[in-house]
Amino acid sequence: MLIVYLITVVLTYGGISLFVAIFAVTPIIMVLFKEADIPRRLAIGAFVAGSATVSMTAMPGTPALTNVIPTRFLGTSITAAPTLGIVATIMMSVMILVYLKWEEGRLRKLGEHFSYIPGTDHTMYEVDRATLPSATLSFIPLMVVVGMIIGLKGLIPNAAALIVLAMITASVVALAFFWNRIKDKKATINTGLGGAIGAIAGPCAVVAFGTLVQKSPAFIDVVAWINSFQMNPYWTGTIATAIISGVTGSSSGGLTITLQTFAEQFKTSGANLPILHRLISIAAGSLDSLPHSSGLFIMFSWLGLTHKEGYRFVGVVSVIVPLITFVILTTSVIAMGL
Repeated sequence: MLIVYLITVVLTYGGISLFVAIFAVTPIIMVLFKEADIPRRLAIGAFVAGSATVSMTAMPGTPALTNVIPTRFLGTSITAAPTLGIVATIMMSVMILVYLKWEEGRLRKLGEHFSYIPGTDHTMYEVDRATLPSATLSFIPLMVVVGMIIGLKGLIPNAAALIVLAMITASVVALAFFWNRIKDKKATINTGLGGAIGAIAGPCAVVAFGTLVQKSPAFIDVVAWINSFQMNPYWTGTIATAIISGVTGSSSGGLTITLQTFAEQFKTSGANLPILHRLISIAAGSLDSLPHSSGLFIMFSWLGLTHKEGYRFVGVVSVIVPLITFVILTTSVIAMGL
């Protein structure tokens, strides 16, 4: 369970979209869960925990959209409030791993065992590990991404441009290292470019949707309702982001709409903007994972699961844990007068 969680965190922190990471991590899940005889339905919990929590919202420098969007509106950097981010990462990781281990024991007592994804060829997961590239070599592209983000943030203030440059460089490094291992080079590159179109279209759709939502009478009423409470700006930011992310079923969508609406208000509120950046990023990764979230359907389908079989685990690791985290941290930040 720990290995699957950490591998997913590493991949997504290295810039791989969770919608792509599921394809890369599934063979690892099948091998490890079979050896440990862990029910396959628990895999969705471990994967979502690794891809949609700490590496998406809390870890300083993560290239995830949820961490990049606030930089556009608040003028912060992608390494905003690093200490707070590290504390949040530790908090969420501990709660997630304790919970998943408890669920593993509970399912064992119920007599559940590992099963392959229905309709798949089991032999595809039988890989001779001696033929795999060294772990050291495999981690170098990731280190390139993280190293460039941290080392060049002073020279390239535009967070989005820095991340694009870092990921292009890491992609070139990966191709150079593993070129001879790629059997069908043309098909591989075309598949990657094709996936990029979807990655670009997604944020574009989010921005367009956010613009339309802002013009609706109902949304104007929601904004007025939130402002009527006259809350601390940290609470306004986290609560508004969580609610709107829940409505849209998207953390990036919720953040974009919230900041399009409240960014100027936040800037004049006197709040510490890097801290606000980190808090609202974490809040965006909470209610965005409610059952209607479109991304969940892809992951459930790929693992051969239904919401009934696996949403329980997703709800705890990706909704309840981030909710607890941002509530505790927001309360603490306000209490300390930060």
